[in-house]
Amino acid sequence: MAVNLKLALMSLAFLVAFNAINHAQAAVFDVTTHGAKPGADMTAALTSAWKDACAAAGKNQVVVPKGIFKLGPVTLAGPCKGPIEFHNQGTIQAPADPSKFQDFWIQFLHVDGFTLSGGGTFDGQGQTAWKSNVCPNNLNSCGVLAANLKFSFVTNAVVTDITSLNSKYFHIILLGCKGMQMEKLTITAPADSPNTDGIHIGRSSGITITDIKIGTGDDCISLGDGSQDITITKVACGPGHGISIGSLGRYKNEEPVSGITVTGCTITNAQNGVRIKTWPGSPSAGSASGMHFEDITMTNVDNPILIDQGYCPHGQCKAQAPSTIKISDVSFKNIRGSTSNIEAVKLACSKSIPCEKVKLQDIDLKFTGSGEAKTICENVNPTISGTHNPPGCTGAPAAKVPA
Repeated sequence: MAVNLKLALMSLAFLVAFNAINHAQAAVFDVTTHGAKPGADMTAALTSAWKDACAAAGKNQVVVPKGIFKLGPVTLAGPCKGPIEFHNQGTIQAPADPSKFQDFWIQFLHVDGFTLSGGGTFDGQGQTAWKSNVCPNNLNSCGVLAANLKFSFVTNAVVTDITSLNSKYFHIILLGCKGMQMEKLTITAPADSPNTDGIHIGRSSGITITDIKIGTGDDCISLGDGSQDITITKVACGPGHGISIGSLGRYKNEEPVSGITVTGCTITNAQNGVRIKTWPGSPSAGSASGMHFEDITMTNVDNPILIDQGYCPHGQCKAQAPSTIKISDVSFKNIRGSTSNIEAVKLACSKSIPCEKVKLQDIDLKFTGSGEAKTICENVNPTISGTHNPPGCTGAPAAKVPA
């Protein structure tokens, strides 16, 4: 009895001491204590605060307090000795001049156990860059433009409660990331701002995106090659170009896309709803499979449901050569709303590698113009069940959809 009591007391003492050590190791690294001042450039101060926090044991927090701070291009790199949080409460502004950047403004690199939070805003000040952006009309003459936030090889991370505003290019890029949760974000740019995709994911896995508001001049969310096990829920998209898988097949040796689930989203005043897009004349074979879209509400969307395997913006490709990306195991279920396009559903698959295992279930899309809406099916024989408005696979193929 006495021995057991002694062991219990020793265990309790150990836990108290362990918790005290952990608490003592945790620290806040405020950029203002490293020299940052509101209204001034804080690049050196943030770099210093991050370096100290990353080198300290325990869970540490880099804090940007309320106020407006200037920040130049910066990479905040790991690995760190413990979990680290960037807590932005203020408004951080990028230089307006696009020539000062590579392909990112703020990059988080090789960080494990990372959190980005705080309720603050990352303002890319992209208005000057948009005016000089020729990418929409000439892909071969694109210059380098900066994404607001780039996560490169970041693992086990949470990004929550921040705003990305007016990025020069894509707002948020994930490259080589694993195990990330993104929630309660606001991503905003004007509808005519070019290439301002909300979130772009490439060669990443285990990503969850939920409860996010995105309104931009391009895709709300785009999934590039190597995107696997991606779950997207409760996204309010619009204006923009919808939620897209692709474009795929433009480059050699692209990695497969698989395990994509999009549910419970709303898309409003957008060029596209949910789409899969691949380039014709792909230099290498590839695949995209296990893609499921369910419980989506569309309001005034030009192309609500779209598979486009002849994606060729502004005629900048060899459109006569069919796509070599194999699309299979795709479902569109319980998708409803309104469209201004008579081709409410268009499944335009590759003539060299037709789509397989495509399902349409409970589709109800009301055409707001005159005439009857159509479902266009090219090189695909989908399984159709439940309610289907417009009727399945009726009408002849019409004009190409816009990029």
